[in-house]
Amino acid sequence: MRRSAWTTGVAILAALSLGVAACGGGDDGGGGDAKDSTSQNEARTDGKVGGKLTVLWAADVDFIDCGRTYSQMGVFICYSTQKALYSYKPDDPTNMVADLAEGPPEVSEDGKTVTIKLKQGVKYSPPYNKEVKAADIKYAIERGFFSSVANGYTASYFGDLEGAKIGADPGTKVSGITTPDDYTLVLKFKRAVGGAMASGALAYPATAPVPEEYAKEFDAEPQSTYGENQLSTGPYMIENDASGKSIGYDPGKRIHLVRNPNWDKALDYKPAYLDEIDNLQGNDDPGIASRRILDGKGMINGDFAPLPENIKDALDNKPEQLKLAPGIGGRWIALNMTMKPFDDENVRKAISAGMDRAALLLARGGKTVGDVANHYLPPGTAGFEEAGGMNPPEGVDFLSPDGKPLPDVSAEYFKKAGYASGKYEGTEKLLMVGSNVGVNAKVAEVAKENFEKMGFQVQMRLVQPQTMYTRYCNVPKAEVAICPNVGWLRDFPDGQTMLAPTFAGKNILSQGNSNWSQLDDKAINDMIDKAEEAPAETRAAEWAAIDKAVTETAAAIPYIWDKTPLIQSADVNGVVAENNSQWDLSWTSLK
Repeated sequence: MRRSAWTTGVAILAALSLGVAACGGGDDGGGGDAKDSTSQNEARTDGKVGGKLTVLWAADVDFIDCGRTYSQMGVFICYSTQKALYSYKPDDPTNMVADLAEGPPEVSEDGKTVTIKLKQGVKYSPPYNKEVKAADIKYAIERGFFSSVANGYTASYFGDLEGAKIGADPGTKVSGITTPDDYTLVLKFKRAVGGAMASGALAYPATAPVPEEYAKEFDAEPQSTYGENQLSTGPYMIENDASGKSIGYDPGKRIHLVRNPNWDKALDYKPAYLDEIDNLQGNDDPGIASRRILDGKGMINGDFAPLPENIKDALDNKPEQLKLAPGIGGRWIALNMTMKPFDDENVRKAISAGMDRAALLLARGGKTVGDVANHYLPPGTAGFEEAGGMNPPEGVDFLSPDGKPLPDVSAEYFKKAGYASGKYEGTEKLLMVGSNVGVNAKVAEVAKENFEKMGFQVQMRLVQPQTMYTRYCNVPKAEVAICPNVGWLRDFPDGQTMLAPTFAGKNILSQGNSNWSQLDDKAINDMIDKAEEAPAETRAAEWAAIDKAVTETAAAIPYIWDKTPLIQSADVNGVVAENNSQWDLSWTSLK
């Protein structure tokens, strides 16, 4: 589900000195066990009402606008401030729950038409205060195609709507979206993709309503400013002033959520116990921030993870304050295939073989926080086993199952590319842009060292995570050769959500691009187009075949299927949103 903004703060030396076995109560005989997210997620329907929760962050969201964001932490905020058409209960990441919708979507027999009935009586936050109508959902989806909004999710899953055009001028209508009445939304597609809609594509903040009469002036800007003036339909809202301006959002410093006075509990399944949620950014020392949370009151972690010593302390002394959210995605090093020398498949395979992926995993914290990834579909996703399970796909000789480098294989592929020395012999400097926060910076450094060992000259630039995405890796014209810190979480448990946004040629966008390698292979594109219309009984096999084909291109270097360590103060009843591998603000409460 979208770009993973996880910025765990695990230093390599700390991981080596402490040993990851401690995180399972291993060889040192240390304390209790971390709770998996399901063990306490029989979600607290009797939670205490009221109180303030503080969330410590390192950085910021990619976009505060819920119609623009396509990241884990953007979703973290938006699921509490907006009612999308559908969403998920925290302990069930598979089955959609009607949120703004009245019931399940109706899909036509040919799979090309989807009809959704809306609840009546849902209102926007002040100062707008009006009732949500179907036309507002229509506009919300349409604006995702605007050049000023450019939502990658909308392009990926709604791009087959009749009349849809990516990069359209603000205000452009989509003929495939109609509203027969105020509470009925009809989506008409050129292809039979209704099954994907019913499987989960309708459960995302991009389907949260936006009234055109209020938002059009903000969307008319070259870059929409609706996010700083947005309305809410969920239980919480960003604190605003009388004009609607979000005074509770100070980029890079704070996202202050307060109760939405127009939220009607009778029209929602979320309990929304808390009165106030203060998201404080700029906590770029994860060790200090983790100790504050574990020793303090009313706090949880946001976009960073605890250091190994913090995890060990929690396991030994405070096991109830640590949870491990299930992995629903992975990370890779993207190689820009439009730039030399990465347009050569043999060069890419040589790099994959020579890369020490085990060291990259260790840089993130070792087996405690994930497993070596050998392809792209993560465990628990339909098609994972057929694609190779924990091993590389059959016939892929340039990835070792344990992630250790294969120097002889690397040398052979470099020779096939014309470099007799068995290393790269070019002299150009390749731009690598990574994250400057916590463990991502360490991963970037390890990657750079590996590239240089193979003969490459790398110019590395480390920036804030959201800047890495929005100004560099997501923008093809930035001409970034290597993106070492990109990651993806599935949008719903289907192979399409991992492979179409990230490797389909049609999803290469001028802004908000998540096909970071810019892979545009006709055979793979055709396979993706076919699999997007596949019936349920064949989807796993078809997406597994695509996973294998993408892995064979060596367009990127997969190295981890993530798990997510989450920590809370002793007085917090934290509940995990398993579909987002993060805390769920609408279900979390204070004791």
